Amino acid sequence: MFSSLSRRSLLGGLVGSGLVLEASRAGRIEDGPLRRFTMDLVCGNIGVRARLPEAITLAHKYGFESVAPDAGFLRSLSDSEVSELREDLKTKKLVWGAASLSVDFRGQEESFRNDLKRLPQDAKALKRAGASRVGTWISPGHSRLTYLSNFKQHVSRLGEIGKILGDHGLRLGLEYVGPKTSWSSTRYPFIHTMAEACELIVAIHQSNIGLVLDSWHWYTSHESEPDLLRLKGSDVVCCDLNDAPAGIPIDEQKDNTRDLPCATGVIDLKVFLGALVKIGYDGPVRAEPFKAELRRLPPEEAVAHTAKAMKRAMQLVG
Repeated sequence: MFSSLSRRSLLGGLVGSGLVLEASRAGRIEDGPLRRFTMDLVCGNIGVRARLPEAITLAHKYGFESVAPDAGFLRSLSDSEVSELREDLKTKKLVWGAASLSVDFRGQEESFRNDLKRLPQDAKALKRAGASRVGTWISPGHSRLTYLSNFKQHVSRLGEIGKILGDHGLRLGLEYVGPKTSWSSTRYPFIHTMAEACELIVAIHQSNIGLVLDSWHWYTSHESEPDLLRLKGSDVVCCDLNDAPAGIPIDEQKDNTRDLPCATGVIDLKVFLGALVKIGYDGPVRAEPFKAELRRLPPEEAVAHTAKAMKRAMQLVG
């Protein structure tokens, strides 16, 4: 049974399964700290509604290093328009972050099948634009499916999704949801730790599927630096960064109430980001604060506040 594996034996399984790959630009860093991940802008994460060209402009203006691609927008462009967009990225010294998965794999079979039919179009659009990463999250519980039934459904559905994305040169990241207030409120709790997420990835057995790490879920799952250091950079597809409200015990933290990185110091982002440096992670790191006050700000002001917080976090690792 996957749930009986120790973390050490699990990571041995990751090597055997092909999940742990040699990173194209990363690998373990032996000659001192060197940040290879990018400060990424995802406008939707901070309540800013912006079309992709506007997001690219905002990312450049406020000092971000990457920006999330929008498969729907990219799909609507001609080949020449995509070339112009890619040239604009290059001129602004930006690269792509990670796109959001457009498939509802958590609900009814009919909805999943309908979305799956459209996925090749999104994958083709992302590949044409030069993007290579897609991310999604795993619901930490279910009202009807037991853990084992839910696990089997995830292996099957995410396997189909991963195959389509892999055929277009895209990687898929899976994010576990850590707060006890989330998984304990469901009839059948499901994956809510890094170890469990890795077990799912091993079971899917596709080399283009890895983790979405989130400092919030790392913290609320009571995980630590050693958990991160057991990974390689190439095991991680994308990463979210945030802080937690002060004065609330870990197991009472609520998923939709977070803060910008370095706002409270509750989450040890120096350890979290330092571990990402050590394992050679080279993908996007984006803020996901779920902060109501931020979402009420004018768009540029929200981006400016986010950029300031992210730059403060990046300074923790040089």
